[in-house]
Amino acid sequence: MYHLLDAEWLKLRKSKITFIMFVGPIVGMILGLTVSTDMFPDEINHWFSTLMVMNLTYALLFLPLITGVLASTICRYEHQAGGWKQLLALPVTRGKVFIAKYLLLIVLIFAMQVLYLGAVVTIGFIHQYTDPFPMEIVWKSILGGWVATFPLAALQLWMSLMFKSFAAPLAVNVIFTLPAILAVNSEKVGPYYPWAQPFSMMYIGGDTKDVFFIPWEQLITVVGGGFLLFFLCGYIYFQRKAV
Repeated sequence: MYHLLDAEWLKLRKSKITFIMFVGPIVGMILGLTVSTDMFPDEINHWFSTLMVMNLTYALLFLPLITGVLASTICRYEHQAGGWKQLLALPVTRGKVFIAKYLLLIVLIFAMQVLYLGAVVTIGFIHQYTDPFPMEIVWKSILGGWVATFPLAALQLWMSLMFKSFAAPLAVNVIFTLPAILAVNSEKVGPYYPWAQPFSMMYIGGDTKDVFFIPWEQLITVVGGGFLLFFLCGYIYFQRKAV
């Protein structure tokens, strides 16, 4: 497994993966620079207000979309010039290849979340916030957004394995990401819509007593259930995929 992960990373180093990972945090930083301390009441921690403004676009749009871009990039090399035949001709199982690609994908997403955290801290220093930094709440938001991408990452990896075209899985992701803007405002649809989960689990305006700001039931059924469904479907599809 270690050698598979190392090989996958070597292939990605030749791509523009680093630039892609910086897009979301940079956009979030630009939005954070527009935050004025006069926008919110004085009793609200300025770190909270900044994170709420930055999350609105980052967690709702860029995090799900970039997850799809990363998944397509991870599979792009094998879709060219018979790459799948060359890879699977090696003494590796299809299951390990799928798991290695998925693990690399979620590690990249976590790295992007850490970069986003760095953007939040940078904005605070630029604005010279004097309020105490809410480490526990901010990390809960960062980790929650990462966990929320687990089912989306599995789905996007499945789509990327299925389609040879780089644009096809991205189009599917865009089609389902845009309705999340409306879904998050619906009490009936929002808690069950997979593309709305990153925002829900990064939104610090939720109940801080809940794990990742959402009820346990929602985390287990929607995020956990979605992950198992999409991961198993992708795993089984790849086992039967004709190369």
